[in-house]
Amino acid sequence: MATAIRMIGHEDRLTLVDHLEELRTRLIVSLAVLGVAFGICLWQNHALLRVMNKPLQTETKKQVANGDGTVGQANLAQQGLLKTAQTMQALIGELATPGSGLSARMRAEVRPLSAQLKSDVAKIPRSPSGLDPVTVGIAEPFTTTITVTLYFALIVSLPVILFELYGFILPALAPHERRVAMPLLAAVPFLFAAGVAFGYFVVLPAAVRFFANFNSEEFNVLVQASPLYSFEATILLAMGLVFQVPVAVLGATRLGLITPRQLRRGRPFAFAGCAAVAAFLPGDVLTLLLETVPLYLLYEVSILIAALVGRANRAVPEQGSADTAGVRYPSADPAPPPAEHPIEPTVQDLIDHTDPRLSDR
Repeated sequence: MATAIRMIGHEDRLTLVDHLEELRTRLIVSLAVLGVAFGICLWQNHALLRVMNKPLQTETKKQVANGDGTVGQANLAQQGLLKTAQTMQALIGELATPGSGLSARMRAEVRPLSAQLKSDVAKIPRSPSGLDPVTVGIAEPFTTTITVTLYFALIVSLPVILFELYGFILPALAPHERRVAMPLLAAVPFLFAAGVAFGYFVVLPAAVRFFANFNSEEFNVLVQASPLYSFEATILLAMGLVFQVPVAVLGATRLGLITPRQLRRGRPFAFAGCAAVAAFLPGDVLTLLLETVPLYLLYEVSILIAALVGRANRAVPEQGSADTAGVRYPSADPAPPPAEHPIEPTVQDLIDHTDPRLSDR
C-alpha cells in the first residue's frame, strides 16, 4: 500500500514482480476511491439529476411561457381549467350567501358543492408539469440513475486516479523530463474542470435550445432521459478535452516541435479553427461568438505561457555560460604544436612533387 501513496524515485530499481505489485496496489486504491465516490453520488442522486435536468427545464419553461410544444399546450389547458374552476367556485360561493336570492333550502344544497369544488380546485397543479425528461422502459429510471451517478463519481475521483496514474508513469522519466512533465500534468485536472464548467454554463444551454426548437412544430417532442444524459456527458467531455490546448501547445514547445514565433504567425489559422469548432457545436450567432472567443483566448494564453517558458529556458544556459567566463577548458582534440624548425622534404617527396602538373595527367 505504501507504493500507492508515494512516488518511486527514478534511481530506484524494481523487479518485474515489484512493478506488477505496485500496479495492482494503485488499481485497488483507484477502484476503492471510485467506489466511495459512487456511493456518495448515489446517495445524492436526486441532486445530481436536478443538475443534469436544469438545462432542459430552463428551455422547457420558455416554451411553456410561449405556449409552444406539448408541455406548453398542456399548460395552457391547465391554466384555463384552473381559471374556470376558480370562477365557478366564486359563483357558487355567492349563491350560497343569504343575499343571493335563493331560498334557504337551495342555499343549503349549494354549500356542499362549494366545499367540494374548493377541494377539487386545490388539487389542480399551479406549476406546469412535464419539464423533466421522460422514460419509456420499466428499468430505465434505475439504469439512467446509475449511469448519471457513475459520470459524477468519475469526475469526483478523477484527481486521485490521475495521481495514481502519474505515480506509476513518472518514475520512468529522467529528472529533466519530469521537470517538463510535472507542470503539464498538474494543469490537466484544472483545465478539464474549467472546460466542463464552460460546457455546462455556455455550450450546453445553447445546444439544448437549438435541438429542442429545431422543427418543433413538425414533431411532438418528448425528450428521453438516457439519450439526453449521454448527449450532455459527450458535450462536457468534449469541452474538457478542448481546454487541454494550452497543455498540448506547451508540451510541443518544450519538446522543440514548435516555437512561440510560429504560434504567433498561425493566429489567423487558429482563429479560423476556433470558429470552426464553435460552428460545429449547435447554437445561434451569439452563441457562436461566445464559444469562439474563449477558445481563441486559450490559444493566446498558450502563446504567452510558451514564450515565458522559452525565455526561462534561455536564461539558464546564459547564466551557466556567464559563470564559466574566463575559464579555458582543454579541447578534446588539441591541435599539434607548431614545429620550431621546418621539416626537410625527403627524396621521395621531391620525386612525387617535382612537377604537380605531371600528377594530373
